[in-house]
Amino acid sequence: MTKTWNQKSERQVLGRAPLEQPAFLPMSKKEMDELGWDELDILFITGDSYVDHPSFAASLLGRWLVAHGYRVGIIAQPRWDKTDDILAMGRPRLFASVSAGAIDSMLAHYTAFRKKRHDDAYTPGGKAGARPNRATIVYSNLVRSAFPNIPVVIGGIEASLRRITHYDFWTDKLRRSILLDSKADCVVYGMGEYAMLHLAHILDQYGETSGTPFSYIAQEVRGVAYMGTREDIPPQAKIVELPSHEDIEADGKQLMTATLTLERHVQKADEWAIQPVGKRAVILAPPALPLSEEEMDELYGLPYAKTQHPSYKEKIPCVDMMTTSITTHRGCGGGCSFCSLALHQGRRIASRSKESIMREVEALTRNKRFNGSISDVGGPSANMWQAYCKASPEKCKRQSCMYPKVCPQFTVNQAEGIMLLRDIQKIKGIKNVRVASGVRYDLAQKEETALRAYTMEFTGGQLKVAPEHICDGVLNRMRKPGLASFEKFLNAFKQYSEQAGKEQYVIPYLMSAFPGCTDNHMHELGNWLRARGWQPQQVQCFIPTPGTVATASYYARIDEKGDEIFVARSDAERLRQHHILIPSVGHKNSKASRGKRSAYTAKQTNAKQTNNKHDSGKRGSSRFSERDSKKRSRQSQRDPQSGQGKASPFSVNKS
Repeated sequence: MTKTWNQKSERQVLGRAPLEQPAFLPMSKKEMDELGWDELDILFITGDSYVDHPSFAASLLGRWLVAHGYRVGIIAQPRWDKTDDILAMGRPRLFASVSAGAIDSMLAHYTAFRKKRHDDAYTPGGKAGARPNRATIVYSNLVRSAFPNIPVVIGGIEASLRRITHYDFWTDKLRRSILLDSKADCVVYGMGEYAMLHLAHILDQYGETSGTPFSYIAQEVRGVAYMGTREDIPPQAKIVELPSHEDIEADGKQLMTATLTLERHVQKADEWAIQPVGKRAVILAPPALPLSEEEMDELYGLPYAKTQHPSYKEKIPCVDMMTTSITTHRGCGGGCSFCSLALHQGRRIASRSKESIMREVEALTRNKRFNGSISDVGGPSANMWQAYCKASPEKCKRQSCMYPKVCPQFTVNQAEGIMLLRDIQKIKGIKNVRVASGVRYDLAQKEETALRAYTMEFTGGQLKVAPEHICDGVLNRMRKPGLASFEKFLNAFKQYSEQAGKEQYVIPYLMSAFPGCTDNHMHELGNWLRARGWQPQQVQCFIPTPGTVATASYYARIDEKGDEIFVARSDAERLRQHHILIPSVGHKNSKASRGKRSAYTAKQTNAKQTNNKHDSGKRGSSRFSERDSKKRSRQSQRDPQSGQGKASPFSVNKS
């Protein structure tokens, strides 16, 4: 076994002698034989098709483990009524890894109004239904049937956000940690490169049949959760207590306490956490540390094929977009209350070097399928590349680096990001470069040259931004900047677009039915849009996905401070708010009115007026509904039915 230290990250690097990287990771016994592999060390089961691209965890983690000496195979979208597909490559030597895929399986199947989706961008031919509901649980139990007593490790966005007690929108109930329903040995939560490598290394040493309890094995590993007792936490560890599952069931407000505590656990990254459930407990090791620049370069520099596995006869819709996009970094300093990014990837930014990014672009130009256009260069927010905190994140008590204002300790040279884009544009074979992942507009305003360049050089007619709303009361609960910041951005975007001689559009993400948002808030948003001649065609209805602060608000009907708030819980209330902006949703061939237009008179809104910080939604707010019925994940796909994430004709030149 090799055992070295990465001096810059101060992280122990574990593994065996690297294996030669195959053209594709094997999906069949025949492909294993062609590689000369008589057995696998680790088997990945995923709810996505196999696209050999770093945007897919099975590909990224699989190649990472091969680079550290472990033989990895992939079973993609197996049938779930029998074990035949799972058995295809035999029993793996160390463990099986299970993931629902790049998107939560329930989000993949249902819209915000619980209507069945008819397509899936991660499946050949775009066909829906290739993965089951609650895929992590189904696949895990399938593996248990196929390979009794094998260690099962679950991960990905679906498992990661369900690691403790969580609210389930689709059944309108609380559910225990996914560890219990899946019967998995552990959850790898967050970004899992070193957790997976460390588990492989330990199991390689102990051996699958050693009889060593997994709760003991996992004590050495960051970024995992497992079932155990308080005695399964290492001695002298700092421990943070989460409300028990039973306490949360008895008092819904405790879900907010648990969610905020978990958020703090991820940010500090130096404590263990424990949540009692029955006579046992969910034990959470400290989160994995972000990868260093050198580690990010190594990971994204692996020889991904950047296309779908050749066994597929039909095209996988997401491939074209993925193969022309470049990931520059991970993590998001935003900490928005409805977003899972900070809980999953963390608020600390892990960036690749410029040299690594340039090498990937140059390799892309040699691909015969590449047409010269790069659709995106960025990450969760394109303008956070190379950002870092000058202070100590362990001591920081802020819930967001961006709210209520951009923290002075959050440091990023956006001019360097612009220079990166310009240098990519100069590479032979590159026709144009775009930033499709969107920019954080409040951060962009901190550096005028960057905002000017994004607008004049790297906006392909449309720039995505996420104001979400315009009422300060709602924005505060979202942890988003106020309306004044958005209007200042719009004025600058219009000015720079005119200077460039371009008619360009802002594509805003807007949201209805957010916890604390009343019908009056939606009327004010509608009036603000109409006063500018803007006609929103797509709006996201809030989806309470597991693990977020906004979801805890939705369930408990309280804000972060514990104060009661109005929450649109019934289908009627949610649709009513949505219809104020999008009257046709839910009504076939509807030409219904936009709601009660007389609630507010259209008025001119400018930075001076918004400095009053008024919260008009407090006036005449709707009564609570007793008819509770029964989903938003921004690192995942936007909701097609409710319309978030697609182009809207919001031209800055119309205002």
